[in-house]
Amino acid sequence: MKKITTIIASLALLTGVLAGCGNGEDTAKKETEAPKEVEKTTPAEKVEAVELTVSAAASLQNALEDLQKTYEADNENIKIVYNFGGSGALKQQIEQGAPVDIFFSAAEDKFDELVDAGSIDEAQGMDLLGNELVVVVPKNNEKDIKSFEDLTKADKIALGTPESVPAGKYGVETLENMNLWTAVEPKVVYAKDVRQVLTYTETENVDAGLVYNTDALISDKVATIATAAADTHTPIIYPVGVIKDTKHTAEAEDFYKFLQSEEAMKVFEQYGFKGAK
Repeated sequence: MKKITTIIASLALLTGVLAGCGNGEDTAKKETEAPKEVEKTTPAEKVEAVELTVSAAASLQNALEDLQKTYEADNENIKIVYNFGGSGALKQQIEQGAPVDIFFSAAEDKFDELVDAGSIDEAQGMDLLGNELVVVVPKNNEKDIKSFEDLTKADKIALGTPESVPAGKYGVETLENMNLWTAVEPKVVYAKDVRQVLTYTETENVDAGLVYNTDALISDKVATIATAAADTHTPIIYPVGVIKDTKHTAEAEDFYKFLQSEEAMKVFEQYGFKGAK
């Protein structure tokens, strides 16, 4: 019995020793194994926003601001910045090196001068919209002006400066062709752009103003009493194009194409513009 107990104790001791050796080897192995490298994750690179400067005729303001919302919603990395004014003044800014990406003019001659000077590639420009010239009066219309001929009744008539505001140039052409300019010229109050003409008329600082039909449509403070016949002035065409020196060629070309889209044209038409013929 004593012999059997001794054998069992020896076996137990041997098993413990073997187990201890195994654990030692595993521990040594774990200590010598190189630690696994932790995979590092980097956040997605943030797309840098691009700011596009669009110099555009003042008469385009409402339509373009609507289109800005649509375009920026679909292109989160693009910010559209507008510079509205008279087309002639905007053209001069571009000639003097203003950082502009797109020019949207209310007159072909201002646009064509930039094409001829090499500031706009003819392949990246086109005639996009058309408009009409109208006479507006304040709602009360104290002078009872109902036609172009009635402008002779006015004390003051607002008109865009012809040298820099296309609507003013069209207005002078119309009045000259209707043999009214000589009688009307002394009554003219010149404005920096067509929107200022509208404001002068809304606030009754003048008895009448010559603006585009699209400007008249956005105001409930004036009434349109006459529309100039198409043959009394140069065709009212709005060309648009990409400036050659833009630092954002791809983005500018994309917005330029968007302005020609069916979606954009519907918005322009809602504001009274027509497609260029």
